[in-house]
Amino acid sequence: MASAPDVAIVGSGFGGLAAAIALRRAGVEQVTIYERAEALGGTWRDNTYPGAACDVPSNLYSFSFAHNPAWSRRFAPWREIRDYLEACADRFDVRRLIRFGCGVQAARWDGDAARWRLTLDDGSEASAAVLVPACGGLSRPWTPAIPGADDFEGERWHTARWRHDVPVEGKRVGIIGTGASAVQVVPEVAGQAEHLTVFQRTAHWVLSKPDGAVSPRRQRAYAAWPSLQTLARWWTYWRLEWRVLGFVHLPKVMRLVEAEGRAHLKSAVPDPALRARLTPPYTLGCKRVLLSNTYLQALQRPDVSLVTAGIEAITPEGVRTADGVTHPLDVLVYATGFDAAEAGPPFEVTGLAGQSLADAWADAPQAYKGCTVAGFPNLFMLVGPNTGLGHSSMIFMIAS
Repeated sequence: MASAPDVAIVGSGFGGLAAAIALRRAGVEQVTIYERAEALGGTWRDNTYPGAACDVPSNLYSFSFAHNPAWSRRFAPWREIRDYLEACADRFDVRRLIRFGCGVQAARWDGDAARWRLTLDDGSEASAAVLVPACGGLSRPWTPAIPGADDFEGERWHTARWRHDVPVEGKRVGIIGTGASAVQVVPEVAGQAEHLTVFQRTAHWVLSKPDGAVSPRRQRAYAAWPSLQTLARWWTYWRLEWRVLGFVHLPKVMRLVEAEGRAHLKSAVPDPALRARLTPPYTLGCKRVLLSNTYLQALQRPDVSLVTAGIEAITPEGVRTADGVTHPLDVLVYATGFDAAEAGPPFEVTGLAGQSLADAWADAPQAYKGCTVAGFPNLFMLVGPNTGLGHSSMIFMIAS
């Protein structure tokens, strides 16, 4: 019987841990996880901004083989998710497989040896028969190229690199972006900052978030009877999955959800002028739908301003918009998301005949069932092209 191949996994977030656990359960023990940071957790290690939490229900946002009956809320905050990953790494004995502080700069297929040759951050090399990039779709913060950004005299950072050493209390704070991270951080900063200015390019559909604490009684029931939590998980999955019918097959169905969004906006924002500025100009589903019970309310505070004029430049004093107004700021936060549309790993991958993965995907990324790519032997994607990049539920189902 042939021996199991050795496997190199890049990244120790949900995907990397899922791959390592699944491989060990399949009897593959020669696994190394290369992690550039000094701790595991991926997205939930890096995103520690105020209010950071998951917008997928906790019972679904977890491994099917590792329920957590102790979730404190229906939508877990980042610390609990990070702690859950830490616990899984120990429970399934994969922490010892991780090489922390060891990122991958490049990977090249050696056809003669039938192995992947890895160049690591420190210049050293390693090799493996199988390469599994698990870097995640939310691992590369994206910051727009705005003229004058380097001239800003205040502090500035991306939400994924939150500066906890810089207090926002009493400061004039600007937040660029109104997406998934912004709807969480804006209500937290509002009320702490002297004044908060939110720069919106496009309004998003915001639905109410069915959040709430998980009672100790329910936690005890999940711990005593795991099948109850399995049932709750599948109920949540199918309750959300039916929306695929509207997104893909029956767009008219989304009018029902859109009506819900309009009702939520009208209830939360009595001012018709502000409500008009917060009404999306597109059909629900064209952009990520956001969940929040506090974001729209925060925008109505007297110490919060919503700016919808386009940003022209960043000046030493603040942000100048297309209407000629300069908004003075002490702190500037980019809530501008990630390079989630990039399907490939954030390092150079070279396959047969010296072809790079970037060149192979120059026209459009393609992969067999989203996992394997022609010309790149023994390269396996966890969340490849057209598989829902950025949505970790795909990983959970793969690792089930």
